[in-house]
Amino acid sequence: MRQSFREVRARLARLNSCLAESIGGMPIIQVFNRQKDEQRRFSELNASYRDANMPVIFWDASLYAIVEALSSIAVALIIWYGGGEIVKGALTFGVLVAFIQYIEKFFTPIRDLSAKYSVMQGAMAALERIFALLDTPVDKPQTHHPDGKEDQDSSIHSAAGGFSPSAPLIEFRNVSFAYRDSENALDNLNLSIRRGERIALVGESGGGKTTITRMLTRLYEIDGGSILVNGSDIRSIPLAELRRRVGIVLQDPCLFAGSIEFNICLGDAQARARVRMAAAVVGADRFIDRLPMGYAEEVRERGNNFSTGEKQLISFARAVAFDPEILVLDEATASVDSAAEQMIQQGSRALMQGRTSLVVAHRLSTIQDADRIVVIHRARKQEEGTHQELMELQGFYFRLHQLQFA
Repeated sequence: MRQSFREVRARLARLNSCLAESIGGMPIIQVFNRQKDEQRRFSELNASYRDANMPVIFWDASLYAIVEALSSIAVALIIWYGGGEIVKGALTFGVLVAFIQYIEKFFTPIRDLSAKYSVMQGAMAALERIFALLDTPVDKPQTHHPDGKEDQDSSIHSAAGGFSPSAPLIEFRNVSFAYRDSENALDNLNLSIRRGERIALVGESGGGKTTITRMLTRLYEIDGGSILVNGSDIRSIPLAELRRRVGIVLQDPCLFAGSIEFNICLGDAQARARVRMAAAVVGADRFIDRLPMGYAEEVRERGNNFSTGEKQLISFARAVAFDPEILVLDEATASVDSAAEQMIQQGSRALMQGRTSLVVAHRLSTIQDADRIVVIHRARKQEEGTHQELMELQGFYFRLHQLQFA
């Protein structure tokens, strides 16, 4: 019964996932006339869920039937044996009736237990899934440096921001990472980024640019090599401290239900004090001030009452409000129009002053003034230099530039 309930929970999860996905993608389903297909898919999952419940019902009914059969057999044995004793004169009829009542009272709690047994097994199967989630470590484990020596002094300098200015703030040393064992998303990457430097990552889609930013914040764990921040391996830095120093603006903006102010500060008291300043830096205050309730304007589910460009500006202001030491922009202007892009570029120049910036971009026009441009192609760093240097080299970057501006 426990195994049957596990299967029931797994199929119910698939059913709920399908339902949530269909509701979230309802406009796409309607535009492409896929209503009947989605209904058929839901019906198949629903039938699968029904079929998974059949063994549960069978075992539940079987258990109750077995208890009832044992109870009836016990009463029959009492009557058979007691009747014989009454004929012999060794037992009175009243004693026989009393024994029958005792047997009935004995089986009453057993019947109740059998009725609750399936409920208990269903609860146990559900608790297995709940405890599996609760047992997930809240923080990723800290490890030592690859050479086995923990540099506590550098960790202290890292936290205080007092590391030598001449040393790289971020350093990738022979970093490798693979989503699948047979294919590396990054292969032997070496990259040093100095404090206050603006680095742009360009290259074909799927080349590994976004993977670099994800590994910097330990959203992905590296397979080989090491990443150092202020001389400390990121695996030896507490995860909360590491991520507090890195501000990220992703290509797909994510907004939560609540006010615009909450979406910028995410409930952080220090960031709340910088909400209006952050919005002004990126130019988001221009459309926020026009809203009826301003910064208290309610954000509906997934921010569907704002345009994609407005959502991107809010997420950009969020990064500014948290005042990070390292700024990562992953195609941050991909969803805004030219006017909004210029506005963000003006705000980002002020934002990047005194900060180390890592910019992932496909629009080469947005990163031509970067201190260095790194070309990532087929999981490897192919070229590195300023815009002018790479154009004179006439390699990968030159061909990308020709494709966009020819």
